[in-house]
Amino acid sequence: MEEKTLTKPHTLFLEGRTRLDLTGVTDTSNFDEETLTIETAAGRLTVKGENLQVTKLSLENGEMSVEGTVTLIQYSASPVKTTGFFGRVFG
Repeated sequence: MEEKTLTKPHTLFLEGRTRLDLTGVTDTSNFDEETLTIETAAGRLTVKGENLQVTKLSLENGEMSVEGTVTLIQYSASPVKTTGFFGRVFG
């Protein structure tokens, strides 16, 4: 398995499952009260929970803070880009 080289420092700090602070954030592709999808220097990060609210977001500084009840934190590889209609719509 190939190891990913980090271009920016990435940290994740979870306080009591109610506050999440991140650095190394490069983009956000989706966020609502139940699911956040965040691109970080360490890969795609999915956060699931209840009443999730982004309280701070600075892509320029790579920082993000979230409050709410966190039930899942999961890293995954970026999906393979597909061509065609569904790839453009959902990719």
